[in-house]
Amino acid sequence: MASLLSNDADDIVHRTSSRRSWISTSFRNLSGVFHENAAAVVDEEESFKRSALEKLPTYKRMRLAMLPKVDDAGNVIDSETNLMNLDVQERKILIERIMKTAGDDTELFLKRLRDRFDQVGLDLPKIEVRFQNLSVEGASYAGSRALPTLLNATMNTLEKIFGFLQFSRSKKRVTKILDDVSGILKPSRMTLLLGPPGSGRTTLLRALAGRLDKELRVSGRITYCGHEISEFFPQRTSAYISQHDIHIGEMTVRETFDFSGRCMGVGTRYKLMTEISRRESDAGIRPDPEIDAFMKAIAVEGQNSSLATDYVLQVLGLNICSDIIVGDEMRRGISGGQKKRVTAGEMLVGPAKAFFMDEISTGLDSSTTFQIVKFIKQMAHVMDGTVLLSLLQPAPEAFELFDDLILLSEGQILYQGPREHILEFFEYMGFKCPERKGVADFLQEVASRKDQEQYWFREGQPYRYIPCTEFSNSFKSFYIGKEAAGYLRIPFDKSLAHPDALAVDKYGMSNWELCKACFSREWLLMKRSLFIYVFKTTQITIIALITLTLFPKTNMHLESISDGGKYFSALFFSLLSVMFNGMFELAITVLRLPVFYKQRDCLFYSPWSFGLSSAIIKIPISVLEAGIWIVITYYGIGFAPAASRFFRQFLVYFLVSQAAFALFRFIAAVGRTVVIANSFGMFVLLVVFVLGGFVVSKDDIPPWWIWVYWISPMMYGQNAIAINEFLDPRWSEPNNDKSINQPTIGKAILKSRGMFINGYWYWISVGVLVGFTFLYNICFILALTYLNPIGDPHTVIVNDDDEAKNTKKQDSEMNSGSSTKNIGQKVMQGMILPFQPLSLTFNNVNYYVDMPSEIGRKGVQDKPLQLLCNASGAFRPGILTALVGVSGAGKTTLMDVLAGRKTAGYIDGSINISGYPKKQETFARISGYCEQNDIHSPYVTVHESLTYSSWLRLSPEIDLETRKMFVEEVMDLIELNPLRNALVGLPGIDGLSTGQRKRLTIAVELVANPSIIFMDEPTSGLDARAAAIVMRVVRNTVNTGRTVVCTIHQPSIDIFETFDELLLMKRGGQVIYAGELGHQSSKLVDYFESIQGVPRITQDQNPATWMLEITSPSIEAQLKLDFAEVYSRSSLYMKNQEMIKEMSFPAPGSMELAFSTKYALNFIDQCVACFWKQYWSYWRNPQYNAIRFFSAVIIGLLFGTIFWGKGKKTDKQQDLFDLMGAIYAAVFFLGFTNSTTVQPVMAIGRTVFYRERAAGMYSSMAYAFAQLSIEAIYIGVQSFVYSLLLFSMIDFGWKVDKFLWFFFIIFMCFLYLTLFGMMAVAVTPSHHISGIVSSFFIGLWNLFCGFIIPKTMIPRGWRWMFWANPVAWSIHGLMASQFGELENMVEIPGEVSLDVKAFLKEKFGYQHDFLGYVALAHIGFVLLFTFVFGFSIKFLNYQKR
Repeated sequence: MASLLSNDADDIVHRTSSRRSWISTSFRNLSGVFHENAAAVVDEEESFKRSALEKLPTYKRMRLAMLPKVDDAGNVIDSETNLMNLDVQERKILIERIMKTAGDDTELFLKRLRDRFDQVGLDLPKIEVRFQNLSVEGASYAGSRALPTLLNATMNTLEKIFGFLQFSRSKKRVTKILDDVSGILKPSRMTLLLGPPGSGRTTLLRALAGRLDKELRVSGRITYCGHEISEFFPQRTSAYISQHDIHIGEMTVRETFDFSGRCMGVGTRYKLMTEISRRESDAGIRPDPEIDAFMKAIAVEGQNSSLATDYVLQVLGLNICSDIIVGDEMRRGISGGQKKRVTAGEMLVGPAKAFFMDEISTGLDSSTTFQIVKFIKQMAHVMDGTVLLSLLQPAPEAFELFDDLILLSEGQILYQGPREHILEFFEYMGFKCPERKGVADFLQEVASRKDQEQYWFREGQPYRYIPCTEFSNSFKSFYIGKEAAGYLRIPFDKSLAHPDALAVDKYGMSNWELCKACFSREWLLMKRSLFIYVFKTTQITIIALITLTLFPKTNMHLESISDGGKYFSALFFSLLSVMFNGMFELAITVLRLPVFYKQRDCLFYSPWSFGLSSAIIKIPISVLEAGIWIVITYYGIGFAPAASRFFRQFLVYFLVSQAAFALFRFIAAVGRTVVIANSFGMFVLLVVFVLGGFVVSKDDIPPWWIWVYWISPMMYGQNAIAINEFLDPRWSEPNNDKSINQPTIGKAILKSRGMFINGYWYWISVGVLVGFTFLYNICFILALTYLNPIGDPHTVIVNDDDEAKNTKKQDSEMNSGSSTKNIGQKVMQGMILPFQPLSLTFNNVNYYVDMPSEIGRKGVQDKPLQLLCNASGAFRPGILTALVGVSGAGKTTLMDVLAGRKTAGYIDGSINISGYPKKQETFARISGYCEQNDIHSPYVTVHESLTYSSWLRLSPEIDLETRKMFVEEVMDLIELNPLRNALVGLPGIDGLSTGQRKRLTIAVELVANPSIIFMDEPTSGLDARAAAIVMRVVRNTVNTGRTVVCTIHQPSIDIFETFDELLLMKRGGQVIYAGELGHQSSKLVDYFESIQGVPRITQDQNPATWMLEITSPSIEAQLKLDFAEVYSRSSLYMKNQEMIKEMSFPAPGSMELAFSTKYALNFIDQCVACFWKQYWSYWRNPQYNAIRFFSAVIIGLLFGTIFWGKGKKTDKQQDLFDLMGAIYAAVFFLGFTNSTTVQPVMAIGRTVFYRERAAGMYSSMAYAFAQLSIEAIYIGVQSFVYSLLLFSMIDFGWKVDKFLWFFFIIFMCFLYLTLFGMMAVAVTPSHHISGIVSSFFIGLWNLFCGFIIPKTMIPRGWRWMFWANPVAWSIHGLMASQFGELENMVEIPGEVSLDVKAFLKEKFGYQHDFLGYVALAHIGFVLLFTFVFGFSIKFLNYQKR
């Protein structure tokens, strides 16, 4: 592919700028106006220039090209052009010019490139891929054991431990994914890989690309040109294009391609280009200047942007969105179809020579798919590429483009060979493809147990089911199979392979260039995330200003040891703020990991390149944050005034910030998911923090934990800043406390706190902090190198009993003559629940959105962008309507507008339901919407998802038994019964496959018994058989009198002709056809063929594909007409307008649809239903709940062993300080661990909530109370275990009232902090932003909780912050309940002794009599955060639609 793209890109290089004006084709034709002698002079000049260029060193010659331009006198001359200096606009113009020269024919352009190679007799590298006796096995748990419940997670963990110790065997079931498959992929041929989901297509593609999961068991042999894949790097020789679109949402399409092309390098392009130049020079051949410029431009590595990018953007149709960000769940970007093309294009810009493409057409219309497949075929044929491409529903036109075909089912190859012979093989087996049936659809159905019988054509022989094994064995005796086997038996002659065919270098560029590429991307992403960094900077500035006012210089004295306490608190909090401000690095790193893993496995760059750039880019952030903090606080608080000490403290803050960044990056790389990383991160911080020397003095740390003190970076940071301050000459007054044997106050303060007292420890601490920074970064790089993503991408295996039951059921259906044609009859029987048939009309609907900022920055007028333009139509009961158009035509936009799902923009026009104006509250009750993105709760099963939907959406008059029967009926019809107990999972990570998830989406809406159903791409991501099943269900749903509208991208002929009517749209949101399809689409064809100049449909051509082709912008330009205008002047349009007008008025005697309540169920029932789902979701989410239980036990044991038996030691002031530190840390860390770990869980739940809220399933407060209830249960168990450990090990004294108070406050504290985390997600666009917002409040609450600065010492102007701080109430309650009644005396250095009760009141303001108010405050905070959470999810919607 290296050569491919070098050649492709050459066609791209016309250039126009203020500096140069390159000649167009028309300019060349002006040469005749010059005099002959002038032309001769010009030719002589050009020859001289070319000769000079050829004499340059290779390095310079490869960067220069001769391109035509117009000089100041108007003469056309060839001018030397530096190809490295082309800007984006110049590259665009060059590409457009080259494509125009080739007549916009990609194949012609590729041939021009190939001709240059052939002209000098230079061969292109070719790759032949063979796989022999390839078997792949996977192991996973089956049935209910596969569900990740807390119990199963515990059992699985114990089983792994026992298995490692050789005590027991694994109970995982081994499954054959590929079963002894063999085949060959030849160069210059494009092979189609067909097979139903679960057949092993993706596994085969990944195996051939060298990308298989290491946990899979692989046997057999895979070779490239006779070489084993261990002899070279298949990841760079070939390119695997995944079905999952994993990209960085902040980058534009062009930036994504540029980075990919830059990292993958130029491969053999440079070497080939230099050899071509040498041979042309020897032969006296003058190359085409544009081709020469193109090939040179893409042959030089290290460019930030390449012509290959512009070429691939052009051929994939992405040039219209090249400067739009890719986007993600919460950030609007390109469409789903465009994102799929970006996934393919990201690999096409590289130098690979073999391509393994997995479902690249999902979300694309058939016309776009055809164009892309056509380009790939041309690339393979002309440039000797090797291509294996998997498609789910290839249209007949796309199917005909392939040379070879591999049919895979149940892990076995049923056929492999030339495409044109496959029907012959199946006729040999007794099966025939009917007329007007797509061959690809036939092939995927003929191996299905349910569908096979309908294709049997041997009337004289009785039909019997032929399993896949028999097909596979029969193919081996078929003449095509024998030929393939014979070819495989002959070893590949390695001497025939091109010496540069296989990549032997691990990476495409030098390590230095890779570092530069990664660094430039990190810098770009930092600029794109400017809001976040500005927010963080603002946050630390605000905290610094508040700290300044809490410790004003006027209140900071230097007379006694106790005065040093304030300085010590200020230093400690400063260090804590700087360190905790780096925690956002954890969320950012986890967010980037999926893309990193993809690019690491593709060998884009080394892990250390990524790790090093991530570390370096954060240095300015550390400088900025440390600088802001110290500039605001240092002299304002009144630290040592010497400038040297100012800069020494700044150095420590900077190093602590760097160490924190590195530590959090390392934790993120180890945790790999937000929940695990947050939990693990909080635990590490807890250890570092508690044993850092401030919460517990060094002298009070138990000997078994003292080693942690010495490895805590916070200890060294704290010692460094304390030494820097207290060894200043102003603290050299004589020590007046005889109990501390030190000469000065400064050293006495350090000694009393367990700090080092010698000045050289400052530089030792600085050195150790530098060492920690390097150590954590090295550990981060090692984690990136050796750890893989967490998650099992395989579907749950069903029980043996379930499999047997389903097989038996299918056999009985076959024996009774059942086939896929009979499925619809059951639907008719199932849809017996009462409903009211309704129509929907819309007239002159327009939809506008604000101009995207990316477009606005280019100088386009800042006016609303119109996405729908006067769209009109009518959807009627019993009529199945297809909503069709090319990608970006506005199909989903129109459906969102009609369904009331848009969250932004401006809508005008009329929308009526059976003649009455549409009311969204009522409409949500009677409509269903199958979204293109299959959004479901990940931790419930398929059956539970349907039960939940029917429970909340069906009328309460329908009894439980009827509802259950209805759910079972729908599951049976959409063939979800084998998956009834399978967990839904997260897309691309675990759980259901794409096709299974799509069927679940449809079933969830069908069980709601709606009158009007919108389906956005119901067949996208499904194989042909599954798509046919879905459409039969849809068809029969319509036959019950419902109104159904479907957007559809790639309909086969039989699926397309399932529809009754069509609404066809073009780009710009304009309708160009609305009306009946007619028998075999006759009315549609007649309408367009009546337009003068429109190409006629050919025999057996898919009408849907033909329709999209003849209405494309290129045909419009060719015919010089606008199909929207043609339609608006047609009689069909007038007829439709009359119908819309007639249906826009209510029928006589009809009543407007209305419900007595907004929701189907009352509030209590809504709460019960929501709680039921949350119960199962939490039980099956061990990554969240098991980890927090584990954290509670570990942290409880940690604190228990650190503060063992200290609860009864209250004789000294330091004893009470240590106990308060224990309570502060116990509340603060585990509580905020809960707060942070719930945020990503809540973010997933919120996405599902948006869909369910739009469907009118329940009120936001019902959802909020269900969340509160389920969290209360788990937090109750967590709090009880935690309280029991702490209470007993610290030994507060076994009294029932003390323990109950301790448990109550811990429980309420954890509950309100968890609710606070949920609330933070609800009020912010994403859980990454919520992490920043919550960290701001954590900092404030930490400062005002009463530990760092007691309430009695807080300035009166800030005292209200103490009372508004929930953590302060918790610490108050715990200290008062455990020690508020003690009356033993406490020794206070330098002061009169007080009893414990008086000491707590005087020093901290804590009173036992205040516990009642403490309890009320806790209840108040829980209710406050619950209601804010509920109202936030009700009124705020950050989903951009």
